[in-house]
Amino acid sequence: MNRWRLLLSNVYRFFYPIDIVTMYKRMGVKIGNNCNFQNEIIIDFSHNWLIEIGNNVTLAPRVHILAHDASTKIFLNYTKLGKVKIGDNIFIGAGAIILPGVEIGNNVIIGAGSIVTKSIPENSVFSGNPAKFICSLDDFLKKHKNNMIVSPIFDESFTQRQNVSEKKKIEMITRLTENNNIGYVD
Repeated sequence: MNRWRLLLSNVYRFFYPIDIVTMYKRMGVKIGNNCNFQNEIIIDFSHNWLIEIGNNVTLAPRVHILAHDASTKIFLNYTKLGKVKIGDNIFIGAGAIILPGVEIGNNVIIGAGSIVTKSIPENSVFSGNPAKFICSLDDFLKKHKNNMIVSPIFDESFTQRQNVSEKKKIEMITRLTENNNIGYVD
């Protein structure tokens, strides 16, 4: 069924060449400002008006946000529904799944591949299946600021969006290898 939804969204975008945020807004999802939706995300097509997304939200590739759960349909003849509210200043990692009835507070990071089954408080980092508390957002940012002091830092010229050169690719690989495979890019 997900293949059909993905196909439908791709057909919709082909005939209505608009950005994905605008497409989902037109379909009924409440979406704030400055949101970045990356490739292959799926926001519940059948109950999208139950989903609210705040400002400054990034959905990495293949994020799924569901407002319904049809597992009850075959047994009870009814599908479970739940509103989903995603606050402001949120990053949801690649392949994460947000289930019905979940509310995510402001200033939150959800790790890649996580399955969010319960609401998440603000100023926190959650990851896993099911998603579990990892640390506060402040502790997470402090850790990475400290790592940036000793890790290689790369500017935007080291990215595909700036047509990174082969020379810079080799430089990045070399510097990361020398520094425990971790660095940061602008």
